[in-house]
Amino acid sequence: MKITAIESFVLAVPTPKPMALNYSQQKLVVAQISTDEGIEGLGYSLVFGGGGAEAVHAYLETRLKPVLVGEDPLFIERLWERMFRADMGIKKQGVAAYALSALDIGLWDIAGKAAGLPLYKLWGAATDRIPAYGSGGWSKYSERELIAEAEKYAALGCKYYKMKIHHPDPRENTKRVEAVRRALGEGVRMMVDVNQRLDVLGNIRQAQLLEDFDLVWYEEPVLADDIAACAEVAHAIKIPVATGENNYTRYEFRDLIERRAARYLMPDVCRANGFSETLRIGHLAAAHQVTVAPHVVHELSIQIVGALSNGFLVEFIDWTPPDLFEEMPQCKDGHFLIPERPGHGMALAKGAKEKYRSG
Repeated sequence: MKITAIESFVLAVPTPKPMALNYSQQKLVVAQISTDEGIEGLGYSLVFGGGGAEAVHAYLETRLKPVLVGEDPLFIERLWERMFRADMGIKKQGVAAYALSALDIGLWDIAGKAAGLPLYKLWGAATDRIPAYGSGGWSKYSERELIAEAEKYAALGCKYYKMKIHHPDPRENTKRVEAVRRALGEGVRMMVDVNQRLDVLGNIRQAQLLEDFDLVWYEEPVLADDIAACAEVAHAIKIPVATGENNYTRYEFRDLIERRAARYLMPDVCRANGFSETLRIGHLAAAHQVTVAPHVVHELSIQIVGALSNGFLVEFIDWTPPDLFEEMPQCKDGHFLIPERPGHGMALAKGAKEKYRSG
């Protein structure tokens, strides 16, 4: 089998309210990989909020696509290494990692289709039913909107809900958490997300005010670049730390593990150099008894969690319009059942490319 062509483009997709209060759109950098045997692979990276999607597309098109055309798509490890080493002057983070991720996801889609298996089974299945946590609670939500979203996920059976704590006054964040906690009752546990907004002392102060809520985790407390500071927070507070959505390689995750900077690791398959590297990160975490709960793109992340014995939850952000993909996995009783379709199981809906294409 040979790769004969790769078509890549950017989709700009409006988001619904209330999420649109913070992010009016999402962008997907898409790669459709064709082969001489008629098997096609779909790869894409979700660029959250859309910033930089055009740069990701340009890097994919000009630097990584030429590495793959004419090659056997089933030699995924070899092709991943070639893409990873295509530019030794650029670290495989940010733009380069997003681009590599889209192509790696597409290659694995071909491999699954060639084998006639969903990816989680191709990788050695651990489970076919993945628990989800409802995610959102954005900073511009009113308290009423915040509670309404939390209750929406609870009505779908989700036993976990995550909200943002972005107010500069930690007491205000605590009040919002308390309001949601009261509305949800004891049947749903909560997480909070700082999104890198505080320094070490600010996080210690904020976490102390939240200790009585029995939070599952306290997410991304400091700048993702500063693993030492994340470790300092993790050692100083009583709530388990989660991080990793803005870390890109097994080497960064190795440092997080060795510094005991987090108990929950959150690689994003669209940022962490694709399925290939995310699986490596997952297995590395398992060797240290650290749990993995991937960041967003639950429709792809369920394949990863389904193949990991140390997989925990997938993040469920309900934003995709019904005409973007042919069929999204449905959350029932707080879980996603992994589709048995070969590959990752996702396909763009008819007309989606024409409707949402922006570049």
